[in-house]
Amino acid sequence: MLEHLELFFKSIFIDNMVFAVFLGMCSYLAVSKKVSTAVGLGAAVIFVLAVTVPLNWLLDQYLLRDGALVWLGPEYADYNLSFLSFILFIATIATMVQLVEIVVEKFSPALYNSLGIFLPLIAVNCAILGGSLFMQAREIPSLGLAFNYGVSSGIGWFLAILAIAAIREKIRYSNVPAPLRGLGITFIITGLMGIGFQSFGGMLTGDNEPPEEADNTTVESSGEKEIKKEIEKDEKAVSYNDVVNN
Repeated sequence: MLEHLELFFKSIFIDNMVFAVFLGMCSYLAVSKKVSTAVGLGAAVIFVLAVTVPLNWLLDQYLLRDGALVWLGPEYADYNLSFLSFILFIATIATMVQLVEIVVEKFSPALYNSLGIFLPLIAVNCAILGGSLFMQAREIPSLGLAFNYGVSSGIGWFLAILAIAAIREKIRYSNVPAPLRGLGITFIITGLMGIGFQSFGGMLTGDNEPPEEADNTTVESSGEKEIKKEIEKDEKAVSYNDVVNN
């Protein structure tokens, strides 16, 4: 459970797709002028990531990685289809994006028209493909963690585009200096938001090192050292007197 919570918060705040690795910036900048549009695109990204990352995890585990085909028989144990990762991952993503596009067009034509070309472009959104590639590179061990990573990464991207859309709607009525209007102030706000999101790293920076074994030697004060010296002198004197008397 703790592993799931750590991955969830880390994927949203610390390893945010926009602020940490700068993926999906085209849609982030182009579809963040209105909150309503940003919410629709963000929800679509969450859905696509939540579905494609676990599906691609299954493809990676049982088809792509070295020795993954052993379940077909021992003669397939030496096969390595990892060179097909990009093709299969993109095919899975394109299929799910097409499904999302059909659903949005059917049930929300206004949102479909407002998103325009950026809805089908989710298929080539580097944040979507990045989720599957990061899942593969980090060797996430279970399907549940892969689903968690997909959902949390999507939520992180959703929060990023929602926050910048809300701020851009507000600063529209602000007295922004002329050279900074438009993308200039947007880049500055994005940088400040990135710093703010990275500050959440303190939530997960505990002492992960195993506690060192306590040393048997105790730290002695100067007074204790003097007392020990006096005792050693007395013992030596007693042993010398015993030798002389004998």
